[in-house]
Amino acid sequence: MTDDRPAARVLIVDDEPQIVRALRINLRARGYEVDVAADGRTALAAAARRHPDVVVLDLGLPDMDGAEVIGGLRGWLSVPVIVLSARHSSAEKVKVLDAGADDYVTKPFGMDELLARLRAAVRRAAPAAGESAVVATAAFTVDLAAKKVTRDGSDVRLTPTEWHILEVLVRDAGRLVGQAQLLREVWGPTYEKETNYLRVYLAQLRRKLEPDPARPRYLITEPGMGYRFEKD
Repeated sequence: MTDDRPAARVLIVDDEPQIVRALRINLRARGYEVDVAADGRTALAAAARRHPDVVVLDLGLPDMDGAEVIGGLRGWLSVPVIVLSARHSSAEKVKVLDAGADDYVTKPFGMDELLARLRAAVRRAAPAAGESAVVATAAFTVDLAAKKVTRDGSDVRLTPTEWHILEVLVRDAGRLVGQAQLLREVWGPTYEKETNYLRVYLAQLRRKLEPDPARPRYLITEPGMGYRFEKD
C-alpha cells in the first residue's frame, strides 16, 4: 500500500489451491494482509475472528453455496464482497448481487482486473476524503474506522448486529433510513418485513447510548417509516 493507512485485510474463500496461491502471492506483494478459508464455515469463523476489510468469495464451495456465505456475512458484516465464479449466467449474477455481493468476476479472470476491482471496493468502503470517521455527540462517540463506540471515556459493548444498525444510521446522519432498507442492509433481503427486529435492537441501542432511552435524542423513530440518527 502506498499511503499511511493500515494495510487492508483480505479474506480469500476458495477451495482451489492454485487460485488461492496466486491471489495470496499477488495480494501480499502489494501490501495486503491475507487470510484464507477453503469452505464456508471456516470463512464465517475467520470473518468473525479477524474482521476483514474485503472478502473474495468463490461460489462453488464444498460445504455450502457461496450465496449462503454472503447471507451469513451480511447478518453482521458490511464489508465489500467480491464474488469469483465460473458461473456466467445473468440469473446467477443477479442472485448473488441481491444476496449482498458488491461485485462479480467470472473465472478465468485476469489478475490485474481483479486487483483493480479489489482496490475500488476498498476505496468505496473507506470514509471519503474530507469525511470524518469519528462522529461525536454530547453523549457518546462513534469511530467508524475502529468500529467502536465510547461513552464517558469507556468503550460501549455492542453486539455485531447492534453495531451494524448504528453504523448504517450514523453514515446517513440526519437522513431517514427506511425500515426495509435497514433490514435489508443488516439482515439481508429476506428480512425486509421483520420490523419487530428493529424495535428490539433500537431499544437495546438506546439503553446503551441515550441519556434518556424513553426520550431518545439521537436514535429517532419516524413511525411507520424508519429511523434517523441526529448528531445533536
